[in-house]
Amino acid sequence: MLQNLYHWLPPEGVKILLVLFLSFLVGLEREERKGAGDQYLFGGVRTFPLIGLIGYSMALLFGSEWLPLTVGFAVVGGFLMLSYRHKLQAYGTAGVTSEMSGLTTFLVGALVYREQFWIATTLSVASMLLLELKGALEKLTRRIEPDEVLTFSKFLLLTAVVLPVLPNQDFGPFQINPFKTWLVVVAVSTISYGSYVIQRLTKEQGGVLLAALLGGAYSSTVTTVVLSRRAGRENRPHLFAGGTLMASGVMYVRLAALVGMFNVSLLARLGLPLAALAVAATAAGWFWSRLPDPSEQKIAREYVSRNPLELGAAVLFALFFLAMVVATHLTVQYLGNGGVYTLALIMGVTDVDPFIMGMTQTAGTATPLTVAAASIVIAAASNNLVKGIYAHAIADRQTGRQSLALLAALALAGLAPLLWI
Repeated sequence: MLQNLYHWLPPEGVKILLVLFLSFLVGLEREERKGAGDQYLFGGVRTFPLIGLIGYSMALLFGSEWLPLTVGFAVVGGFLMLSYRHKLQAYGTAGVTSEMSGLTTFLVGALVYREQFWIATTLSVASMLLLELKGALEKLTRRIEPDEVLTFSKFLLLTAVVLPVLPNQDFGPFQINPFKTWLVVVAVSTISYGSYVIQRLTKEQGGVLLAALLGGAYSSTVTTVVLSRRAGRENRPHLFAGGTLMASGVMYVRLAALVGMFNVSLLARLGLPLAALAVAATAAGWFWSRLPDPSEQKIAREYVSRNPLELGAAVLFALFFLAMVVATHLTVQYLGNGGVYTLALIMGVTDVDPFIMGMTQTAGTATPLTVAAASIVIAAASNNLVKGIYAHAIADRQTGRQSLALLAALALAGLAPLLWI
């Protein structure tokens, strides 16, 4: 569009029109807000375009000279400060969003002169959205608990602060890469955190089955233990046994996502089997949960996962991951493929994530691709059987028996891909 206008108008005329258009939109939003309330608000459909034109003119006159542009920015800021002072004197308390939008509009004019059209448009649109969505954003802040802000800060610490500073190169005979190691931690934490956030947002909605689905993305083992404990207080064996099976079905989706992030070749071998197991287990669990129980009382959700973004837990996971990488190298070197399969069977008793992520790093190098794929299948099947044993030991007798039978059947079905991997 701008290219066509250049043929009809001088280049600077097109820029002036863009400045007027973008600043007019912000001023229009402020004008509407001013008409909807009885308090004084700075600016409108005339003031904001004038501020935008001042910013454009200052950039035009002084070019790359940053000092005069800064002085002009400060002068406009001084006038906006007078507006804010007037609001404080008149109403006691007042927001400063309109004045900040005025400063942003000044910068939009300067950016348009420098032909930073995308940035200028984005700033204007973002300003409009922030101004228009005031009510929705304030409601959101009331819904978010203070601890959740800290949780998100930890997520940023793990991803945006720690990860970029780690060296991306291999060290030692086991080819330990600090960047890739922490990237594994970030990937696992991101999936768990995503499930955690959805659980928090939907904590007043859904029932046991929704909790099972979201918990399976977080940790199917933890979800199995929680559902089994609650099953002892309820008389709904089919519901809780089916929910436990659904959580393990979602586990296969989680595994496929993690494998695909780090080893596409490995996902090519495992993608279809993992998807089939996920669909079969989830569908069978849902069907089983629909069978009649002695009690038909509706059961609400109680459990919400713990915050997965504890720095200590992240470091511990990284250490487990490194231990699995070293153990896999040594096992392949001294015990061969049979040793890797045995290690996979043993790791199913605990958390399978470090072992599986270790397989994604060694598959195709220290570990043959076929061996790595088979090991992941064995570890997942072993973990399903162990979860069945947990459920049998924790839940009431009927729920425990059903859960053990369902998860043992899933473990056997989970070994079927070994026939063609």
